[in-house]
Amino acid sequence: MRRDSIFYALFQQYPALLFDLLEHPPPDAQHYRFDAVAVKEPKFEIDGVFLPPEAETPGVVYFCEVQFQKDEQLYERLFGESFLYFYRNRSRFSDWQAVVIYPDRPTEQTTTHPYRALLTSDQVHRVYLNELGDIQQLPLGVALMALTTVDEADAPAVARSLLSRSGQEKESQAANRTIMEMITTIMVYKFTALSRQEVEAMLGLNLKETRVYQEAKAEGHEEGREEEGRSLILRQLNRCFRTLPEDLHAKITSLSIAQIESLAEALLEFQTIADLENWLNQDGSIDP
Repeated sequence: MRRDSIFYALFQQYPALLFDLLEHPPPDAQHYRFDAVAVKEPKFEIDGVFLPPEAETPGVVYFCEVQFQKDEQLYERLFGESFLYFYRNRSRFSDWQAVVIYPDRPTEQTTTHPYRALLTSDQVHRVYLNELGDIQQLPLGVALMALTTVDEADAPAVARSLLSRSGQEKESQAANRTIMEMITTIMVYKFTALSRQEVEAMLGLNLKETRVYQEAKAEGHEEGREEEGRSLILRQLNRCFRTLPEDLHAKITSLSIAQIESLAEALLEFQTIADLENWLNQDGSIDP
């Protein structure tokens, strides 16, 4: 199960969700932007970075790592890359924080002694999802994270409960639709041996009705124009990547409705704009 892509999709939709895990979130948590950043010389990319509002300069940068498999050099990589990025961008930030999300304590790196000062400081936060408490009592966004760790035997009932809860809470229709999409995506990844129809029956939903494209299709029907579907996808991509280059914008506007639907299904997997470029160069170039 590719949990990191699910978490990063959540953070793209709701950057402030990270701070629900922290005891002392920044006062401007609602204005942080989730991004992937590149560090040159040597060249590498950090997937999970939360950038403070540009108006607040310098601010505090947050590094996030989602780790569901044991990695005995996680802290070497996390601190090494984070320190280098902070050094290269020192004028932009006044401080840094790091958040590591584990499913449980046994998944954590075994040898932590060389990093004891950092791990016991107020700059590094280790979150163990199985220790957050009753999933039904957690904030909805945090409950989605915890859903990835629920046993398969219990996951269907928990997922249905969260779906019901999302419909009852006072969120916008678009927000509820996004939450529904995230829950169904988690379940599809969790039950890889099941067919689409079996997962639909498990949740009592038609999965295709929860896709971003279906929102576009509905809006297009109301306006009587299929172009609305493309416009919605472009808005969704702009929310994820801020601004689309003109060449990518042109490619998307030339896609057929069938290709737009495929793009909507692939969208939650994208972590960087390079993923979108690769999709357009491969899947998006195939005639429907």
